[in-house]
Amino acid sequence: MKLEDKIYIAGHRGFVGKSLVETLRSQGFKNLILRNRSQLNLLSQQGVSQFFLEEKPDYVILAAARVGGIGINQVKKAEFIYENLTIQNNVIHESYRNGVKKLLFLGSSCIYPRDCRQPIREEYLLSGPLEPTNDAYALSKIAGIFMCKSYRSQYGADFISCMPSNLYGPGDNFDLDTSHVLAALIHRFHLAKINRSTSVTLWGTGSPRREMLYVDDLARGCIDLMKHYSSEEPINIGCGVDYTISELADLAREVVGFSGEIQWDSTHADGTPRKLLDCSRISELGWQPEMGLRSGIEKTYQWFVDQI
Repeated sequence: MKLEDKIYIAGHRGFVGKSLVETLRSQGFKNLILRNRSQLNLLSQQGVSQFFLEEKPDYVILAAARVGGIGINQVKKAEFIYENLTIQNNVIHESYRNGVKKLLFLGSSCIYPRDCRQPIREEYLLSGPLEPTNDAYALSKIAGIFMCKSYRSQYGADFISCMPSNLYGPGDNFDLDTSHVLAALIHRFHLAKINRSTSVTLWGTGSPRREMLYVDDLARGCIDLMKHYSSEEPINIGCGVDYTISELADLAREVVGFSGEIQWDSTHADGTPRKLLDCSRISELGWQPEMGLRSGIEKTYQWFVDQI
């Protein structure tokens, strides 16, 4: 990508999209095409078609998606599969029709089987059943991967896809009903601290393991892939280390400064037991994460206190 190329970031106001915009600008890219939901509804086929016809972007990063934690994934399956499939169909198809030079589709590590071999290599996709609590979302992301592969094989479109591990960082969604694990932990411990609670109850057993990637590290990785990666195979992005939810909770509690106890409610589902990605492919391209977990949580909590 050249600094003057037109780059469309779909979902630029979302958690990942904001970081992509900031990282691209810090690297000197000036011609970014940005549209909020009121300006462009990605669920509208006609609207997306008209947008691409008028703007003719050179490159597209598809970071727009309906996302959420384990609770919302279980009760909003229809919205998750419909909205994600529709957004992907519209953006990927119009990128092909309008001659986009390269497109990056952002997936998720939940595409892999629930009881997948660890660490998870890209070729383990579809090697077993999905985790039932987020299967609708996972299936939509798997469809996006195969859509990129299909347009590449049939039309020669340079469409690629990457699968990040669990994300966290400033700008995350901290809503207690819809947020992912670290954001939810930070918010719950913060509320408990200011309310002087003696304990916090968390869902599950605390035993599942999660790999946590700082959002700015993901943004750098996405831009590196746009510059240096071209293959029909999806590529993992992670840090190569995972922690139990219990360990993450202890670290978040320490950073927040909550001194009470943690109680685990095992009547709620744990989700996938472990999701540790094999990231040897992107490491071979020269990318490595830079943010340590504790430092990342500290920056995330400071942002939460300042903004929320």
